[in-house]
Amino acid sequence: MSYDIAINKAWEAVLVLHPPRALNIKFLADEYALDCVDKKVLSSACNVPAKDFTAILILHYLAQKLKGLPPVSGEWADFRELSGIEGYGPAFRARSIDPILKKYGTHPQGLVSALTRLPGKQTKEGDVGILLEAFVGVPVLVTLWQGDEEFGPDANMLFDRSISKIFCTEDTVVLAQIIAHQL
Repeated sequence: MSYDIAINKAWEAVLVLHPPRALNIKFLADEYALDCVDKKVLSSACNVPAKDFTAILILHYLAQKLKGLPPVSGEWADFRELSGIEGYGPAFRARSIDPILKKYGTHPQGLVSALTRLPGKQTKEGDVGILLEAFVGVPVLVTLWQGDEEFGPDANMLFDRSISKIFCTEDTVVLAQIIAHQL
């Protein structure tokens, strides 16, 4: 699938805001160097171009950052509570929650080991919870519950309500998927 149109639109949204020629954006465990003249997004860790869907997400974040990020509200929202989600629920679950359950469902404490690779901290949410800083000003809470005789394990990913002022619903699904696969 070609992301050319989406990437070009994302660059247009950034360039109209007159960013510096070069800047860095921290995203999860990596930092990305953005060249606003040559329109490149490179992983600083390995000096390779970011995957297209990652570059689009970074550019959307940067455009909002240049306009001014909304303050973190401190209120958590389940994906279903975010506006405009009709039709995205099954995709969200399949792309973000199911991979977490597959990896950590039988050993929830293993989720904490992700903090050796990703910026965040352990929380008291769920049986096991971690709070990640996806981007500066974009916290994401991942929770796991152990299964028992009656119910299987379950997981959730919660977002600060301010995320809807930074990303569209599709971007939030992509962000959740990237987080789930980096856990």
